Amino acid sequence: MKQPQIFIPLFFIGLILSGVYPKEYFTWFLEVLPAIIGFLILLFTYKKFPFTNFTYFFILIHCYILFLGGHYTYAEVPLFDWIKETFDQTRNNYDKVGHFAQGFVPAMITKELFIRKNVISNPRFFNFVIVSICLAISAAYEWLEWGVSLCTGDGGDAFLGTQGYVWDTQSDMLYATIGAISMLILFSKRHDKAIQEQFQAQ
Repeated sequence: MKQPQIFIPLFFIGLILSGVYPKEYFTWFLEVLPAIIGFLILLFTYKKFPFTNFTYFFILIHCYILFLGGHYTYAEVPLFDWIKETFDQTRNNYDKVGHFAQGFVPAMITKELFIRKNVISNPRFFNFVIVSICLAISAAYEWLEWGVSLCTGDGGDAFLGTQGYVWDTQSDMLYATIGAISMLILFSKRHDKAIQEQFQAQ
Protein backbone atom coordinates (compact mmCIF):
# COMPACT_ATOMS: atom_id res chain seq x y z
CA MET A 1 0.00 0.00 0.00
CA LYS A 2 1.31 3.45 -0.84
CA GLN A 3 2.08 5.55 2.20
CA PRO A 4 -0.37 8.42 2.80
CA GLN A 5 2.26 10.92 4.02
CA ILE A 6 1.42 13.25 1.14
CA PHE A 7 -1.82 14.12 2.92
CA ILE A 8 0.03 15.58 5.93
CA PRO A 9 1.64 18.59 4.17
CA LEU A 10 -1.57 19.16 2.22
CA PHE A 11 -3.46 19.30 5.51
CA PHE A 12 -1.09 21.89 6.99
CA ILE A 13 -1.04 23.98 3.81
CA GLY A 14 -4.83 24.23 3.95
CA LEU A 15 -4.83 24.94 7.67
CA ILE A 16 -2.21 27.69 7.41
CA LEU A 17 -3.85 29.36 4.41
CA SER A 18 -7.22 29.36 6.14
CA GLY A 19 -5.66 31.09 9.13
CA VAL A 20 -4.26 34.00 7.09
CA TYR A 21 -6.47 36.99 7.90
CA PRO A 22 -9.72 35.07 8.45
CA LYS A 23 -12.99 36.88 8.99
CA GLU A 24 -12.69 36.45 12.76
CA TYR A 25 -10.07 34.39 14.59
CA PHE A 26 -12.33 33.01 17.31
CA THR A 27 -14.79 31.65 14.75
CA TRP A 28 -11.90 30.34 12.65
CA PHE A 29 -10.55 28.42 15.63
CA LEU A 30 -13.92 26.88 16.41
CA GLU A 31 -14.48 25.83 12.79
CA VAL A 32 -11.05 24.27 12.18
CA LEU A 33 -10.78 22.63 15.62
CA PRO A 34 -12.63 19.43 14.53
CA ALA A 35 -10.13 19.02 11.66
CA ILE A 36 -7.19 19.44 14.05
CA ILE A 37 -8.65 16.95 16.53
CA GLY A 38 -9.36 14.50 13.72
CA PHE A 39 -5.81 14.87 12.40
CA LEU A 40 -4.33 14.11 15.82
CA ILE A 41 -6.55 11.05 16.27
CA LEU A 42 -5.58 9.69 12.86
CA LEU A 43 -1.91 10.42 13.54
CA PHE A 44 -1.80 8.61 16.89
CA THR A 45 -3.82 5.62 15.67
CA TYR A 46 -2.07 5.24 12.31
CA LYS A 47 0.23 2.38 13.30
CA LYS A 48 -2.61 0.36 14.80
CA PHE A 49 -5.22 1.14 12.17
CA PRO A 50 -4.20 2.92 8.96
CA PHE A 51 -7.12 3.72 6.71
CA THR A 52 -7.03 3.36 2.95
CA ASN A 53 -5.71 6.26 0.91
CA PHE A 54 -9.20 6.44 -0.59
CA THR A 55 -10.61 7.27 2.84
CA TYR A 56 -7.77 9.64 3.71
CA PHE A 57 -8.43 11.57 0.49
CA PHE A 58 -12.05 12.25 1.42
CA ILE A 59 -11.07 13.10 4.99
CA LEU A 60 -8.71 15.73 3.55
CA ILE A 61 -11.51 17.14 1.39
CA HIS A 62 -13.70 17.41 4.50
CA CYS A 63 -10.87 19.26 6.27
CA TYR A 64 -10.64 21.73 3.40
CA ILE A 65 -14.38 22.34 3.64
CA LEU A 66 -13.87 23.17 7.32
CA PHE A 67 -10.86 25.38 6.53
CA LEU A 68 -12.79 27.39 3.95
CA GLY A 69 -15.75 27.79 6.29
CA GLY A 70 -13.43 28.86 9.07
CA HIS A 71 -11.70 31.45 6.93
CA TYR A 72 -14.81 33.20 5.63
CA THR A 73 -17.38 31.88 8.16
CA TYR A 74 -20.00 29.55 6.69
CA ALA A 75 -22.43 32.41 6.11
CA GLU A 76 -20.03 34.43 3.93
CA VAL A 77 -18.18 32.07 1.58
CA PRO A 78 -17.95 34.18 -1.63
CA LEU A 79 -18.89 31.48 -4.16
CA PHE A 80 -22.06 30.69 -2.26
CA ASP A 81 -22.86 34.38 -1.92
CA TRP A 82 -22.76 34.46 -5.72
CA ILE A 83 -24.99 31.35 -5.89
CA LYS A 84 -27.37 33.00 -3.43
CA GLU A 85 -27.67 36.14 -5.56
CA THR A 86 -27.75 34.33 -8.90
CA PHE A 87 -30.46 31.85 -7.93
CA ASP A 88 -32.33 34.21 -5.63
CA GLN A 89 -31.77 32.11 -2.51
CA THR A 90 -32.56 33.46 0.93
CA ARG A 91 -29.22 32.50 2.55
CA ASN A 92 -25.64 31.44 1.91
CA ASN A 93 -25.88 27.64 1.84
CA TYR A 94 -22.20 26.70 2.14
CA ASP A 95 -22.88 25.24 5.58
CA LYS A 96 -25.02 22.57 3.90
CA VAL A 97 -21.93 21.42 2.00
CA GLY A 98 -20.20 21.03 5.35
CA HIS A 99 -23.06 19.06 6.84
CA PHE A 100 -23.30 16.85 3.75
CA ALA A 101 -19.62 16.02 4.25
CA GLN A 102 -20.33 15.51 7.95
CA GLY A 103 -22.41 12.50 6.92
CA PHE A 104 -20.44 11.41 3.84
CA VAL A 105 -16.98 11.10 5.41
CA PRO A 106 -17.99 9.52 8.75
CA ALA A 107 -19.98 6.95 6.74
CA MET A 108 -16.79 6.02 4.89
CA ILE A 109 -14.76 5.86 8.10
CA THR A 110 -17.40 3.80 9.89
CA LYS A 111 -17.81 1.46 6.93
CA GLU A 112 -14.09 0.74 6.79
CA LEU A 113 -13.93 0.13 10.53
CA PHE A 114 -16.92 -2.21 10.38
CA ILE A 115 -15.54 -4.22 7.47
CA ARG A 116 -11.99 -4.59 8.70
CA LYS A 117 -12.95 -5.26 12.31
CA ASN A 118 -15.93 -7.42 11.35
CA VAL A 119 -18.18 -5.45 13.70
CA ILE A 120 -21.49 -6.47 12.13
CA SER A 121 -21.87 -9.98 10.81
CA ASN A 122 -25.41 -9.55 9.47
CA PRO A 123 -25.20 -7.50 6.24
CA ARG A 124 -28.90 -6.61 6.35
CA PHE A 125 -28.23 -4.17 9.21
CA PHE A 126 -24.90 -2.87 7.88
CA ASN A 127 -25.96 0.28 6.04
CA PHE A 128 -28.74 1.10 8.49
CA VAL A 129 -26.31 1.13 11.42
CA ILE A 130 -23.79 3.26 9.50
CA VAL A 131 -26.41 5.87 8.60
CA SER A 132 -27.71 5.85 12.18
CA ILE A 133 -24.21 6.50 13.53
CA CYS A 134 -23.71 9.39 11.11
CA LEU A 135 -27.05 10.90 12.13
CA ALA A 136 -26.03 10.57 15.78
CA ILE A 137 -22.74 12.35 15.05
CA SER A 138 -24.62 15.14 13.30
CA ALA A 139 -27.05 15.53 16.21
CA ALA A 140 -24.18 15.62 18.70
CA TYR A 141 -22.49 18.35 16.66
CA GLU A 142 -25.70 20.39 16.74
CA TRP A 143 -25.68 20.08 20.53
CA LEU A 144 -22.07 21.27 20.51
CA GLU A 145 -22.91 24.30 18.35
CA TRP A 146 -25.80 25.14 20.66
CA GLY A 147 -23.64 24.81 23.76
CA VAL A 148 -20.85 26.97 22.32
CA SER A 149 -23.35 29.63 21.31
CA LEU A 150 -24.86 29.68 24.81
CA CYS A 151 -21.45 29.93 26.46
CA THR A 152 -19.95 32.55 24.18
CA GLY A 153 -22.97 34.73 23.40
CA ASP A 154 -22.48 36.95 20.37
CA GLY A 155 -19.02 35.47 19.82
CA GLY A 156 -20.57 32.13 18.94
CA ASP A 157 -23.23 33.41 16.56
CA ALA A 158 -21.02 33.00 13.48
CA PHE A 159 -20.14 29.48 14.61
CA LEU A 160 -23.80 28.59 15.03
CA GLY A 161 -24.51 30.04 11.59
CA THR A 162 -28.31 29.70 11.49
CA GLN A 163 -28.63 32.92 9.44
CA GLY A 164 -32.12 33.35 10.87
CA TYR A 165 -33.33 30.04 9.40
CA VAL A 166 -35.67 28.47 11.95
CA TRP A 167 -35.17 24.92 10.58
CA ASP A 168 -31.39 25.14 10.33
CA THR A 169 -30.67 22.41 12.89
CA GLN A 170 -33.10 19.96 11.33
CA SER A 171 -31.89 20.64 7.80
CA ASP A 172 -28.26 20.23 8.91
CA MET A 173 -29.04 16.73 10.19
CA LEU A 174 -30.97 15.97 7.00
CA TYR A 175 -28.00 16.92 4.82
CA ALA A 176 -25.68 14.76 6.94
CA THR A 177 -28.06 11.84 6.50
CA ILE A 178 -28.18 12.43 2.74
CA GLY A 179 -24.39 12.57 2.71
CA ALA A 180 -24.09 9.22 4.48
CA ILE A 181 -26.62 7.55 2.16
CA SER A 182 -24.94 9.07 -0.91
CA MET A 183 -21.58 7.66 0.12
CA LEU A 184 -23.01 4.17 0.61
CA ILE A 185 -24.86 4.24 -2.72
CA LEU A 186 -22.22 5.90 -4.91
CA PHE A 187 -18.87 4.86 -3.48
CA SER A 188 -19.32 1.54 -1.66
CA LYS A 189 -17.93 -0.60 -4.48
CA ARG A 190 -14.91 1.64 -5.02
CA HIS A 191 -14.31 1.76 -1.29
CA ASP A 192 -14.58 -2.02 -1.01
CA LYS A 193 -12.02 -2.37 -3.78
CA ALA A 194 -9.62 0.02 -2.00
CA ILE A 195 -9.96 -1.98 1.23
CA GLN A 196 -9.38 -5.25 -0.60
CA GLU A 197 -6.27 -3.86 -2.30
CA GLN A 198 -4.90 -2.76 1.08
CA PHE A 199 -5.42 -6.23 2.55
CA GLN A 200 -3.71 -7.83 -0.43
CA ALA A 201 -0.77 -5.45 -0.04
CA GLN A 202 -0.41 -6.51 3.59
